[in-house]
Amino acid sequence: MGRAEERRARQRGGRRAAPPARSSGTPSEGLATGGRAAARKAAARGKKGAKNGKSGIRRLFTWKKILGTFFAFCLLGIGAFVVMYMMIDVPKGNAKAQEQSNIYKYSNGSVMAREGDTNREIVDLSEVPKPVQRTFVAAENKTFYTDVGVDFKGIARGLFNTLSGKGKQGGSTITQQYVKNYYLDQDQTVTRKLKELVISLKVDRETPKDDILAGYINTSYYGRGAYGIQAAAQDYYRVDASKLSVAQGAYLAALLQAPSQYDWAAASDTGKKLVTARWNYVLDNMVQQGWLDKTKRDEMTFPFPKEPKAAPGMEGQKGYFIKLAKQQLEKQLVAKEGITQDEAEARVENSGWTFTLNIDKKKQAQLEKAVKTQLTSQLDPKKRKVDRNVQAGAASVDPKTGKIVALYGGSDYTKHYFSNANRTDYQPASTFKPVILAAALENASETQSGKAIGANTIYDGTSKRQVVDSNGNKVGFGPENEDDTNYGKVSVQTAMDKSINSVFAQMGVDVGMDKVLATATKLGMDTGKLRPLPAYTLGTMGASPIQMAGVYATLDNHGKQVTPSIIKSAEQGGTEFQLPDPIGEQVISREAADTVTSVLTGVVDDGTAKKAVQQNPARDGRKVAGKTGTSDDNKSAWFTGYTPDLVTSVGLFGEDYKTHGQSKLYNTAGLDRVNGGGFPAEIWAAYTFGVAGKNTKFELETDQGAAVQPTWTPKPSVTPSETPSETPSETPSETPSETPSETPSETPSETPSQSAPTGEQSTPVETSTSPLNPFDPNGDQ
Repeated sequence: MGRAEERRARQRGGRRAAPPARSSGTPSEGLATGGRAAARKAAARGKKGAKNGKSGIRRLFTWKKILGTFFAFCLLGIGAFVVMYMMIDVPKGNAKAQEQSNIYKYSNGSVMAREGDTNREIVDLSEVPKPVQRTFVAAENKTFYTDVGVDFKGIARGLFNTLSGKGKQGGSTITQQYVKNYYLDQDQTVTRKLKELVISLKVDRETPKDDILAGYINTSYYGRGAYGIQAAAQDYYRVDASKLSVAQGAYLAALLQAPSQYDWAAASDTGKKLVTARWNYVLDNMVQQGWLDKTKRDEMTFPFPKEPKAAPGMEGQKGYFIKLAKQQLEKQLVAKEGITQDEAEARVENSGWTFTLNIDKKKQAQLEKAVKTQLTSQLDPKKRKVDRNVQAGAASVDPKTGKIVALYGGSDYTKHYFSNANRTDYQPASTFKPVILAAALENASETQSGKAIGANTIYDGTSKRQVVDSNGNKVGFGPENEDDTNYGKVSVQTAMDKSINSVFAQMGVDVGMDKVLATATKLGMDTGKLRPLPAYTLGTMGASPIQMAGVYATLDNHGKQVTPSIIKSAEQGGTEFQLPDPIGEQVISREAADTVTSVLTGVVDDGTAKKAVQQNPARDGRKVAGKTGTSDDNKSAWFTGYTPDLVTSVGLFGEDYKTHGQSKLYNTAGLDRVNGGGFPAEIWAAYTFGVAGKNTKFELETDQGAAVQPTWTPKPSVTPSETPSETPSETPSETPSETPSETPSETPSETPSQSAPTGEQSTPVETSTSPLNPFDPNGDQ
């Protein structure tokens, strides 16, 4: 090897051994400098790699690609819509084809009634006055005469609501609603909504607007079982569609938004306010559109509709059975399928349902007989005007199954449209007292002196005694006992037997009225949004016989919730609709429920129901528990009682036969006053002792109450005491008045006073009547 080659070889070896130095210095400094240079190069390579990666993402998500993808999806959607438009034809109208009779059977399978002929009569649009036609356009779709038949925003909103589970859309055009009524169905599915869109566009393109409007007003559901404007005009105003005024037409147009809520005859106060506002909205829109002179509009007054008429074949109790069955099924359709109440009604009316009811023919016949023999046979409307105002309602429930085995809604469905068994506009009065005791036991509540509340706890039964709170302060509430009787120191058992108001008013505050109302809800009452005020201890809220039967059935069933149901089964097209089990979970402890039952046996054996029930010769040793109740000014009287196998609630209501407002029952059948221990308890006994088992007994897990130990009766006291006492009286005495006071107030107040210097108390206002019971359809009557 030559020198030149050796030199090159040494140079190559040196370069491999150490990195080159950019500056002069010691060998160590050169190495350090070389290391920093290498680090900088490595960092530079990392940044370059990151930059290359970021550039890759940008290359993947460029604006061009995003816009391209968006337009591709749009083209794909348009293409799919075009294909769908070409494939979907306007079907033949199926509204008539879907109309089938509903069949109703007794529990033994025998047919009770058929409900078949749809209440509809098609009329030509020319028979409907032009201004009345326009009320529907003003109400539903002001752009009807100029639009293409579809509200694309409404469709998008509907699809979104359906996919997100929010239920029904809003803002559909008249054309869309007509298509849904006549060509499709009420299902809330994406497929149905897409079909509605396509068919609506085609119908609008192929059909004159007047024909669409005619189809719409002739196929829509107006409530009361009425389909179409002619049936609605007859049902609500007793006139033909051709005779409707603009004001009446505006009401019918307003109805379509929510027929069940806006029917004036059955509407709540909220419903009446809403439909009035809707009526005004319709007329104002007509003025805005130039279809109605403002001066004439200002002169218009709200056209109150006539009362409903029962359909033929619904005489006697049948109409009440059928109406309740449909209401309970509709309630379940709303809950399970996410549809509106009005859509549920349309799904049930004349749609081929077969209902098998829980009504037992034998028990039903006995209940009707009991009402006739114990009440109506003693009324003489010609002799006494007050006898015209007496309404009876009853519901009988099997506590083990929740079945409504007998029901009394009134004298005749064709004469009294509203069911007295399901009405919630009267106070349950002292039948509410067991709920207070149940709440005390369930919450292990104590008196002001710290003693546990039970059957033997001592309270002050002085009339008008001021209730005090946990701090010893008077709450401004001192209810009067029946006939202003002072009972002095009494046990809770005796207070229940004699229905002593002052005791339960104090007990409610000791327990806490929020806890009392919570317990009432668990037991099956609709407490809505009642405020926890002491005056509710007198049962001044509204309740129906069906509700109270459910409450007492839950007690009879040892605290497991019972929700009364009239439907045994409901099927359509061979498919049975799955209804919830009427027997629910344990809502209060068995010990609490059984203790209340034990105490309530004392009401029958030694209290206000003694004469009608305990001494009834037909009792034949049957075990019975129950409670009487009589409301303010004798407007309602109750007895709700039970044997181990049957619970029945009977209510008597004063209802003015002309105005249907609440009236007093004084002098009914020539009696000074109607009490719960009178007609209601007598009806209950005549019915129950005719059908209930004889050898059953209460299986109670409790060591308290009249069923397991004797009670004692205190001597009425003359001198009122201001504070509740825990020491029993030394000297038992004779039994005081058989019918204690249940005196809630006559008129609800927006700001209820808790002061009762004269022994009368104001009734708190109910802020809501929304039903919680799944079988009680919105408190409808």
